[in-house]
Amino acid sequence: MTILLTGGRGKTASHIASLLQAAKVPFIVASRSSNPSSSSPYCQNCFDWLDEKTYGDVLTPKESMQPISTVWLVPPPIFDLAPPMTKFVDFASRKGVKRFVLLSASTIEKGGPAMGQVHEYLASLGGIEYAVLRPTWFMENFSYPQELQRLAIKNENKIYSAAGDGKLPFVSVADIARVAFRTLTDEKSHNTDYVLLGPELMTYDQVAETLSTVLGRTITHVKLTEEELAKRLENSGMPAEDAEMLAGMDTSISDGAEDRLNNVVKHVTDADPRTFLDFATQQKATWG
Repeated sequence: MTILLTGGRGKTASHIASLLQAAKVPFIVASRSSNPSSSSPYCQNCFDWLDEKTYGDVLTPKESMQPISTVWLVPPPIFDLAPPMTKFVDFASRKGVKRFVLLSASTIEKGGPAMGQVHEYLASLGGIEYAVLRPTWFMENFSYPQELQRLAIKNENKIYSAAGDGKLPFVSVADIARVAFRTLTDEKSHNTDYVLLGPELMTYDQVAETLSTVLGRTITHVKLTEEELAKRLENSGMPAEDAEMLAGMDTSISDGAEDRLNNVVKHVTDADPRTFLDFATQQKATWG
């Protein structure tokens, strides 16, 4: 068995790769870059969802590797993502791939927009194994190098949102990766979707309070309107359409869209999900 990880330079793939390497499971990391990172310890292939010429190469295992049997599907950063993703699923299936695990989002149901269309397609095929992971908002959105929230914490002692006093169960990428590892490698396919949530409901005010405690300085939550947040995202270089979509998702938090808890991470991995305090304590140095 060899596993292909698309979205090779994203948040989830690097964590999954570490788990696969530790378990000695063969895998290939795929990304759009035609110049694989020389610093990466992992086997890498070039892959572009929008370039069908890369499909065959990315599914060709390196010497001594078994054929690729399983694929981690990370959606491309485009609005109409379902057509290229389903096209690749069909291509990969013809090449012998038996299992697909899709990264979706907590608020996107099967048959909904974007990843929801791919979710529905995977579930409808019948002849393949699949799982769909639907995580809520990542804790790492506060800590990854180019994230706006990280820069605002480091440079302004502020976090920004349009979520008002809404609550959400931030989840760690490490926990998402642990669930992904199981769905990718378990002998019996899960053939279902999992909504992945952290262990506690928090407002952005509470996030700011936790960061203040960990960092020893006051971090303030700046409450924006949906329009103000969309403009902030657009000013950072995000396409207007994407900025408006993300701002709308943020606003939905104030309406209770993410106000829920479950035990899925514990159920699948037999370990409790990480708390935000534990995450912030570990990441303290990233905020200066």
